Amino acid sequence: MKVRKAVLPVAGLGTRMLPITKVVPKELLPVIERPTVEYVIDEAIQSGVNTLIFIISQGKGKIIDYFDIDLNLRSFLKERGKTDLLEKVKEVEEKIKYLIEVRQKVPEGLGHAILMAEEAVGKEPFAVLLGDDLVDADPPCLKQMLEVYQSLSLKVSRVSLIAVEEVSWEHISRYGIIDGEKVEENLIRIKNVVEKPAPEEAPSNLAIIGRYIFDPVIFDYLKRIPKVNGEYQLTDAIQLMVDEGHEVYAYLSKGIRFDTGNREGFFKTILHYACKDPKLEDVLKSFCQKRFQI
Repeated sequence: MKVRKAVLPVAGLGTRMLPITKVVPKELLPVIERPTVEYVIDEAIQSGVNTLIFIISQGKGKIIDYFDIDLNLRSFLKERGKTDLLEKVKEVEEKIKYLIEVRQKVPEGLGHAILMAEEAVGKEPFAVLLGDDLVDADPPCLKQMLEVYQSLSLKVSRVSLIAVEEVSWEHISRYGIIDGEKVEENLIRIKNVVEKPAPEEAPSNLAIIGRYIFDPVIFDYLKRIPKVNGEYQLTDAIQLMVDEGHEVYAYLSKGIRFDTGNREGFFKTILHYACKDPKLEDVLKSFCQKRFQI
């Protein structure tokens, strides 16, 4: 089946970016003039997904508001003759074809957030994109994955696919790490998933990043896993799927990933996308020359 739906779990508190995330959802923090979540949504749309399911919590409604139509703003811009700005606003407001909003009332982890989407997803495969992971890739990361997924699904029933990347060993303990068997270039059949292991205990340096394609059977496993430290871990459900014979593959994605959920990663993201704009790149070069005398 074609993957038509994507789940965006954006209910997290964003504690790594406090205090600003006390009043502004981390997904709306701007990378240049656009919020981080818009880059993720563009990736989904450019990959052929037409239905976006937002898992939100209290205070996160502003994310939905950003993509909603503001007639007063449109009228104001039109009256003032600000046609360029009006077109930018319309582009954002008309970007998402079908939008579904699901409330996660209690923060119980990523696994629980995805489980909240079960009714909206139904009995079809779906994608999951994390709102604080940006991947600059051509073609988009999710589109790469969908092509691999379609090929796998012709050979294997009820298959799931997870994006991974190589990370430095000193950062291993920040990620879910996979162990598996390489079956093709950039494709690994997963045997084990370890959540945030110590470097000396990690089976590899292949870390799961915020892009997934799941068979809907994942919901059955999310209901069966125990809560750990107050949260339901997605990696526990994935491991249970593997243990019970479901095929789960890891795809070594092509592109540059940025974690906008922490200060250093967010700063790198801004610098990267600024350098993709010739005018802003010149500004950055001029600043560095004056500030660092280089």
